[in-house]
Amino acid sequence: MSFGDPNNPYGQQPPAPQGQPGYGYPQQAPQGVPPQGGYAYPQQQAPQGYPGYPAGPGGYPGMPMEMPGLLKTARVLLFIVSGLQIVVGLFALVGAAAVSSSTNSDAGDLGAGLIAVVAVLVFAFAVWALILGVKFAKGGNGVRIATIVYGSLSILGSLANFANTSANGSSGVFGGIIGLAIGGTILAAAVSSSGAAWFKRPRY
Repeated sequence: MSFGDPNNPYGQQPPAPQGQPGYGYPQQAPQGVPPQGGYAYPQQQAPQGYPGYPAGPGGYPGMPMEMPGLLKTARVLLFIVSGLQIVVGLFALVGAAAVSSSTNSDAGDLGAGLIAVVAVLVFAFAVWALILGVKFAKGGNGVRIATIVYGSLSILGSLANFANTSANGSSGVFGGIIGLAIGGTILAAAVSSSGAAWFKRPRY
């Protein structure tokens, strides 16, 4: 029996042995096993997000959460207020020392003591504002609550300036307006939904 020209690659091939696949067709590899002469590629899982951040569209890593704009504004205001309060506290201490040295009466000493107490309170608020501004980046819900309290006290202090308008004149009105604007901005940033989401975001 002739099987054709042996030098012709397209010639008739001999019949395959019974029970075995034909010679002219490649064998199909079982599922999960790479074909002979091929390369196996491991299955890739969809990339997950960064720790603490959900995966973005398509399963690709999500970007870290960015501080809301209102919180950024409140943070800058806290730093500015802290610096101003430090300056005011220094002037108050100098004034207390001047009053104490210029009078020998009990009333003068009492006035100097009251001015010194006010200076200490101003310094305390300055440190408070500075710590809050620093903690805005990584602080949690406790920083948010402390910010709400600070903003509320700032608003109360501004309303007190309005109450003393007769004694302070136009400067009291101007200071009250500025204080209300600053305290209101800080309070609004802390109680807003975006501010709450920022301070309650997961951390790893």
